Amino acid sequence: MANIRSFKGIRPVRSKVHLVATRPYYSYKKNVLKAKLEDNPFTFLHIINPEFGAQIKTKPNSTERFLQVKQKFQQFLKEGILLTDEQAHLYIYRQSRDGMIVSGFFAGVSVDDYLNGAIKIHEQTLTAREDVFTNYLDTVGFNAEPVLLTYEGQAPIQQMLDTYLASRPEYEFTTTDRITHEVWVLSVPDSAQICAAFQNVPALYIADGHHRSASSARYTQQLRANKPNYPEAADYFLGFLVDEKEVQIAAFHRLLKSTNGLDLKGLMAILSNEGSIEKLAGPQLPEKKHDIHIYMEKTWLKFRPNLNFINDQDPIETLDSFILSDLILKPIFGIVDLKTSDQVEFVPGIEPLQKIIDTIDANKFQVAFLLHPASINDVKKVADAGLNMPPKSTWVEPKLRSGLAIYSLEA
Repeated sequence: MANIRSFKGIRPVRSKVHLVATRPYYSYKKNVLKAKLEDNPFTFLHIINPEFGAQIKTKPNSTERFLQVKQKFQQFLKEGILLTDEQAHLYIYRQSRDGMIVSGFFAGVSVDDYLNGAIKIHEQTLTAREDVFTNYLDTVGFNAEPVLLTYEGQAPIQQMLDTYLASRPEYEFTTTDRITHEVWVLSVPDSAQICAAFQNVPALYIADGHHRSASSARYTQQLRANKPNYPEAADYFLGFLVDEKEVQIAAFHRLLKSTNGLDLKGLMAILSNEGSIEKLAGPQLPEKKHDIHIYMEKTWLKFRPNLNFINDQDPIETLDSFILSDLILKPIFGIVDLKTSDQVEFVPGIEPLQKIIDTIDANKFQVAFLLHPASINDVKKVADAGLNMPPKSTWVEPKLRSGLAIYSLEA
């Protein structure tokens, strides 16, 4: 059973939504971030970077910096760049690009569901990052970047979704990355109907945003321990709920800086004892699960491990990211911990293949390992078993905009 709630969304006024909404600040290169902050006074990036252009700055990730964020947020409200809905709603968001169309709901998602396991996770979080995000929430009092969650589709939910998608949206704009964004505000009765329908959803699965959800849970637990009269809104966090069939998962490929002197012929000889190895005619992504493609010394290879090396009873050991580490990276190249190794670069599967080729040919890295993407069922099996996927196992789309629908923890 999934418990969600409507909320009084804080959102851009219609005339400025295309200027306010932004990708997360960490996704921009420094020069691009600087240009956006210089050229656009309405971007949400100014809230996240409140001291842009200041001569004296506070320490990053400090309470003092977060207070500046809150003040900038309140300034946007005062200036009428952002508005607050008078009634609580759910919000539908649709993202479209190159044939990829994803639609779902912005909603408040239950912290208790996270704590009792009704919200499933598949990734470990870092305590240090949780500490930072928890302090951030305690200081600023809002969620602006939603956690992406998937659910098993339900007919009543889809029917309501389709009804709204056939109508004119409240917002519609296209960004320079050629993504079209649309937002609908559900009526109060329809919002209540969808909240009730989600009671029949057996579980939610976090696809992206493990640290944000973990920090939200810690924040709520701290309030419960220290401030028993805290607002009900803090029992929830901002989520974007999407039918699992619409989420797209790409692989993370691995590039190695060094082969420790091992050449192509030597690598092929070793891998021939672990499975089948053959040369490919040219660049090609793996078409099947357990196929691993390799680019080294201007040569393309396809490696497929022997089935006896794969434990089908363990949802982790069937993942190609695990198989690559277990059969190749650890025993051959001595890379034991992907989290700490400085020898590995992770490249999202959405990147052009030519970019990987150019990187290897320029000798910036010595060898590339390309993986077939995990499926949503692979992710769910890991989460249902209470396990964690290896680092950088999935690149999940859609990537969401900050500042489209903001959730107040103080309302």
